[in-house]
Amino acid sequence: MRAPRGGRPVRRLTAAALALLSLAALASCTGGDARQQPPGADPPRIVVASGQDVTGKNGVRQQLIDAWNAREGEHGHRARLVELPGSADQQRSQLLGALQSGSAEYDVVNLDVTWIPEFAAAGLIRPLTGAAVKEPEDIIPSVDATSFWDGERYAVPFNSDVGLLYYRKDHLRDAGASRTELSGGLTWGELRDLIDAVNDRPRPPHYEDGWTTQLAAYEGRTVNAVEAFASAVPGFELTDDEGRYTADVAQLTAGVTELRERTAPPYMLAEASASREAESLSAFAEGRTTFLRHWPYVYPVLYERFAEDLGVTRLPGKAVLGGQNLAVTSSTSEQRAAKAAELIAFLTDPDSERCLLRAGFAATRTSAYEDPGGSPECRHASAFTASPSASPTGESAELKAPDRLADGVSYSRDVLFPALRGAVQRPRTPQYGAVTRTLITGLDALYGPGRPGDAEVAERLDEALRKLLPD
Repeated sequence: MRAPRGGRPVRRLTAAALALLSLAALASCTGGDARQQPPGADPPRIVVASGQDVTGKNGVRQQLIDAWNAREGEHGHRARLVELPGSADQQRSQLLGALQSGSAEYDVVNLDVTWIPEFAAAGLIRPLTGAAVKEPEDIIPSVDATSFWDGERYAVPFNSDVGLLYYRKDHLRDAGASRTELSGGLTWGELRDLIDAVNDRPRPPHYEDGWTTQLAAYEGRTVNAVEAFASAVPGFELTDDEGRYTADVAQLTAGVTELRERTAPPYMLAEASASREAESLSAFAEGRTTFLRHWPYVYPVLYERFAEDLGVTRLPGKAVLGGQNLAVTSSTSEQRAAKAAELIAFLTDPDSERCLLRAGFAATRTSAYEDPGGSPECRHASAFTASPSASPTGESAELKAPDRLADGVSYSRDVLFPALRGAVQRPRTPQYGAVTRTLITGLDALYGPGRPGDAEVAERLDEALRKLLPD
């Protein structure tokens, strides 16, 4: 069965914030020692390859691995987490190279949701049986849909992600804006009106423009584009479940127009066209904008900086789904694959997802959001039981963003959970890398000299995508 589809002085980010943004653990990328075991020795470790954990060194992912190892005991199939350095694109290249060449013997890989079709179609990961997922009906449907390809489950959602809108309540209050509590959501028209209210009054110290996002020539631009396209065209999809191209010039034109309007002066910070996650976060933290589109993991960082002056709500229009899913590699033996599936079931079970939510990730299960106080019980990772968004080591242990917002609104239940349920996917195709490069390059015209018309940009995009994708 196919799956469903006031002015404060400027200061730079704190060490805690930089620790979350600039993780520097350069872990080894090979797990070759896992197979070198003499007869009769203890079972080798199950090797889990993953990108770096935004909750820091010995963060929640490692805590969950430790909990599994404690359950297995000294003579069980213990697990080892290998963190891959570099950007998401670099991690993808490392994993592809390692699995295709056999140079690194990984049993479980933590894949970005956009990589599942590519790795599945290439035969690098194997279809999963029910043993790998507990209570699948508890997984948020939009999130679970990222785990399937060609009608089969190839992965289980580990941690999710979705775009959110952060804002400065003090900017709005000082401008006499009609609203300062936006947790119920707003439209792009209402967002522009609020920006106009800030621009029309004496501006806050260091303020430059209304909002910022990530539009540099990397994946952030694709994310913003898909959000604009899906908001402008109801039901918009660039590809269908089989990776075939389904858009047309009219739809792309509407999406390009929406993206251009969102990112036009005087609303967007000019430098956003060259910003990634870190630069956009810094601009907002320095008070140079009132609004920021970013991911859930920055909520604790920003709350530490602004406390009650920080607001967070759903993005106007559609938001793009992110996150990572766990899969079993095709190269591992059948015996190890069976144990790897058990490990995945443990790492993604309801208790693990509650732990991930407390640590600052977006949990993948509905049950994790049922506690309106945002403090669901977490047994697997004891270091994260004290308070939401508390890390077991370092300065990040002090980051304790509240779940309760104004008027009894819950951040996790009333903002994050609905955003995940209504989020849209990026194009589902084994050629996702080429598709995102095409979108990034095609949309350069919006931010460079010349500025061709929206229809011209859309026609070029349509032509390039039709050459690339089957229809």
